Amino acid sequence: MSGNVIKVKAVAAALGLSLLALSAVQAEEIAPSPQINQQPAPGENLTPTQPQLQELPSVADLADRLLPAVVEITIESRGPGGSATPSIPGIPGGEEQGQPSPDDPSNPFKDFFDEFLKRQPDGQNQPRMTSMGSGFVIDSSGLIVTNNHVVEGAETIEVHMHDDTVLKAELVGRDPKTDLAVIRVKPEKPLAIVSFGDSDKLRIGEWVMAIGNPFGLGGSVSLGIVSARNRDINAGPYDDYIQTDAAINKGNSGGPLFNLKGEVMGINTAIFSPSGGSVGIGFSVPSNTAKNVISQLVQYGETRRGWLGVKIQSVTPDIADSINLGRPRGALVADVTPTGPAEQAGIQSGDVIVEFNGRAVNSMRDLPKIVAETEIGKKVPVKLLRKGAEVSVMAEVGRLEDGEKMAAATPGQGGADKAAPAVVTVLGMTVTSMTDELRTKYSIDKDIKGAVITEVAADGLASEKRLEPGDVITEAGEQEVQGAADISARVEEAQKANKNSILLLVAKGGKQGEMRFIALKLKK
Repeated sequence: MSGNVIKVKAVAAALGLSLLALSAVQAEEIAPSPQINQQPAPGENLTPTQPQLQELPSVADLADRLLPAVVEITIESRGPGGSATPSIPGIPGGEEQGQPSPDDPSNPFKDFFDEFLKRQPDGQNQPRMTSMGSGFVIDSSGLIVTNNHVVEGAETIEVHMHDDTVLKAELVGRDPKTDLAVIRVKPEKPLAIVSFGDSDKLRIGEWVMAIGNPFGLGGSVSLGIVSARNRDINAGPYDDYIQTDAAINKGNSGGPLFNLKGEVMGINTAIFSPSGGSVGIGFSVPSNTAKNVISQLVQYGETRRGWLGVKIQSVTPDIADSINLGRPRGALVADVTPTGPAEQAGIQSGDVIVEFNGRAVNSMRDLPKIVAETEIGKKVPVKLLRKGAEVSVMAEVGRLEDGEKMAAATPGQGGADKAAPAVVTVLGMTVTSMTDELRTKYSIDKDIKGAVITEVAADGLASEKRLEPGDVITEAGEQEVQGAADISARVEEAQKANKNSILLLVAKGGKQGEMRFIALKLKK
């Protein structure tokens, strides 16, 4: 019998079978053969029992109902460098010397010019580019949702309905930050529509169905499950994607992701694919993110997001430890926009925002989304943690689009630095009080105050946090830094308090717009 086992192993190895398969074969070989003349025990059921498999859902009826509301979108755009006017070859010195123009019938080169124009694609220098995507109807009068990247740069937009009707469409509005857009067609009769569901109720493992126009194959249906939620794929400031293994390919962009009730739970936007085809990792914008954006695009033709006027960063375990926060949570304020809503409300650099308008801020990523969804002009409560104490303030929400312009145009406060020059070496770095020479050498913004890092030890604590010469420490231990001596004093205080790390506010590269907190360990 052992010889048979060896043969089985050899055959399995030759065929590339897994060890699990090999184990099953081996177990079958070694198991004793049943006795042919063995009598069943009284009342024994010889019928083998099979495990009860749950029947997979059928989506045929659901697909029939939803397909008429899903559309194919074809756009035409001009290639790079296109021009509305074709370039026509002329005669050197031509009309200036009295020669007939190219379109003059008496011009002997007229046939040549006509042939040249015929060869220009659509009469243009550059060929027109055609691309395709998907969309879905949300209003029977002709409003259609799709992706921004599907219609961006489009000169013409055509919508192909499920019944093969082709309609011209116009752009209503688009939002690059969430990659959403709304277009409008004018149908002769009311269109079939679909409605949004509550994506917050979507569970990992729940069945979902995608319908769209992959590779131009309109009306394609694929089924899968929700693989994950709240995915950040670094596509924009409001990343909160649904991940699914339902097949999504090029051309599915802008199409809907349905639950089995037929509600739109997401808008298919991106795929992860080394090959360009579906590998079972697709991403959809959640319906609860999309609903507010789409409503604004329909009403205003643009977005009107809330704005607080803060630059924030994640609360790492080291930072949480250095400010006695306990577990990492909230959004750490690294900088406040002058005259913005946060500054007017009394929010300060170093505050940790843990609640905004009654909604918990569990991580940095939560705050931009919550603020953006808040009504502009509304006064809302903001709960902060400041130096270990809870503080509540009221902030009037501004408009993000106005805030972005304000932040770009904010002038520096200026002012001379009067701290006496000093140099200290601490925590693997050499820090020098600010001087005009250092400002010039490291191109430090004129409104930055603090102490300049002039040297970093290769194997020191500062190097581990990627601090570099030219960085400016503006706060240490949650106190302002006027000169290098303040750094050593704050470090000494932290060590006496038996802290594991000290919190520094650093202007990376000496730039006002690159402020961030760094928790620097006090010992290795």
